[in-house]
Amino acid sequence: MALVVARDVPTSSATMAVPHGPESVSTARRRLRKDLAAQHLPDVVIDDAVLILSELLSNACRHARPLEPAPASAHDGMHPGSAAEPSARAHAQAAWLGQGPAQGDCGRVVVGWELHSDGLLTVEVTDGGGPTRPRRGSPSLTARGGRGLGIVGQLASDWGVRDAPGEVTVWAVLPVRARHARRDGVATG
Repeated sequence: MALVVARDVPTSSATMAVPHGPESVSTARRRLRKDLAAQHLPDVVIDDAVLILSELLSNACRHARPLEPAPASAHDGMHPGSAAEPSARAHAQAAWLGQGPAQGDCGRVVVGWELHSDGLLTVEVTDGGGPTRPRRGSPSLTARGGRGLGIVGQLASDWGVRDAPGEVTVWAVLPVRARHARRDGVATG
C-alpha cells in the first residue's frame, strides 16, 4: 500500500541570507513588505508578517549563533531537482552579496517566507542555534524583554521550532484569507 501525501505548493516564496546582527532586521522587513505587497495581500496581514519577522530575526541575532558557512563546493556541479541539490540555506548563503570572511563577515542568518495557495503564509528564520531552545517567555510587567515569541503566538495561527544539524528554524504561520483568520475583527480576505 502506498501512502500519498499532498503538499500545498507555494504560490510565492523568497529566501535571503542576512548578516547576523540587528542591522539586518530592517533590510529583511523591507524586502518582506515589498514582496507581500506585490501579492496584493491586505495591509493588516503584511503588518503582522513584518512584525513576526522582526521578532524572529531579532531573537536570532540576540540569542543564537550565526549559521556555519556553507562549504564552497556545496553547489558546484549540482543541477536543480537533483537528489544532491543544496538546501535553500546553501543557495541563500551563496547568493548573499558576495561577502565572505575576509570582508569582516560576522556570520549569517537565513530568513524566508512562502505564500501558499491555501491562504496561509509561512515566515521562518534559520540560525545556528543557541544555548537554549526558543520558547515563549513569561516576563514580569517591568521586564525589558521576553515578549517576542508571545507576540508571535498572538499574531500567528501556529508557530514552532524545527531542528536540523547545525541549525534551528523558528517558523510562524499566518492566515491571509478570512477562512483561516483566528483573531476577531480582522478582515483578511
